[in-house]
Amino acid sequence: MELLRSTKNTVMHRKYQVIFLHMKGHTNKKISEMTTLHEKTVGTYVNTYKTSGIESLAPKKSSGRPSFLSKEQERMLYETVSKKTPDEVGFDGFKNWTSNLICQWTAKEFDVKYSINGMLDLLHRLKLSYTRPTYVLAKADPEKQAQFKAAFEAVKKTP
Repeated sequence: MELLRSTKNTVMHRKYQVIFLHMKGHTNKKISEMTTLHEKTVGTYVNTYKTSGIESLAPKKSSGRPSFLSKEQERMLYETVSKKTPDEVGFDGFKNWTSNLICQWTAKEFDVKYSINGMLDLLHRLKLSYTRPTYVLAKADPEKQAQFKAAFEAVKKTP
């Protein structure tokens, strides 16, 4: 009864409700009518409870589909992207990784093709993040920049 009151998960609340009504002596058919669950579903919940206990009613975590890359390949991808530039692994003229370049590298290295979104999901799962590169002129004159900003603000304020 305590589990029934304390759970905030609606699916688990319904399962606990079925077990509670079963313990009160109601038939599966009557429980099915009271909870609007199919009679077979009620029977499944009751049998699971009887054989394995209340803990067995908790949903199992879905394993999901297997990854295209093995753990070793994922480690190699992580090492390459985090420690090397595209220029160093054969993409001449590129200094920063993009998801498209990583897809190309993965196809070339492991013969596995990823979509851009699939690669972004993989990078997120590997705890890799990216930022867009910003450029700062090394020889920029701070005095001229301040003058430009002042002039620009004046231009913005004019109607």
